[in-house]
Amino acid sequence: MPQPSTSTTTAARVGRAVSRIGETVQGVFTVLDEVRDRTAALARTRRPLATGDLATLRPALFRHLGGLIAGIGFIAAPGLLVDAPWYLEWWQDDPSGTPVQLLRDLDPASSAFYDYTHWEWYAGPSEGAERTICGPYVDYLCTDEYSLTLSVPVLAGGAFVGVAAADVFVRRFEGAVGPVLREVPVPAFVISAAGRIVASNTAKWIGGSVFRGEAGFEVHPCGGLPLSLVAASDATPCVFDARI
Repeated sequence: MPQPSTSTTTAARVGRAVSRIGETVQGVFTVLDEVRDRTAALARTRRPLATGDLATLRPALFRHLGGLIAGIGFIAAPGLLVDAPWYLEWWQDDPSGTPVQLLRDLDPASSAFYDYTHWEWYAGPSEGAERTICGPYVDYLCTDEYSLTLSVPVLAGGAFVGVAAADVFVRRFEGAVGPVLREVPVPAFVISAAGRIVASNTAKWIGGSVFRGEAGFEVHPCGGLPLSLVAASDATPCVFDARI
């Protein structure tokens, strides 16, 4: 019986990797869609909206912490809440097993004021992006971990009221997609919409570096998400990265 050609085998493994990466990321966005819908319902039905109303989100947020998701919550548009002009209902998982709330200085008069509206994970949704993936970056403000932040806009009555977001540590993402990346027999790596490499099967293309459309590679979008798999289009031998 004829054996599959090398190109056919490579294409099949690339296809499996694209599917796995897409499923992994879509799983996080599905969680964020739930947070978005719950928050939008609060914003529509509770007037004026206050921080105590957002506290009702906590059981749902806590349920999704762990696994891929290291932090999750809702970030309010400035002026949305009657008792806090700036506010994050944001929780992180903790080795103790008890979620920990992120507390930042949200006083605009303070020299340490945390203006979250400048961050890509907030600016993207506020400017109309349906799905945003920010990073990878070192999250010096929260965890000191190499991270991705995924976010979606929250609308109520057609108006933007804030962002639902989740943090995913890159090491956890690599753990989820690394096995299927290693099955691809040519150099392959995952990139964000900005071209930044998130995970790779080769030491030549390391996480955090930027892919600029170099020749000899094909880009495979992952199910309409702001993430793609890039794979070498020839039989270039792959040097596996021992980190994944």
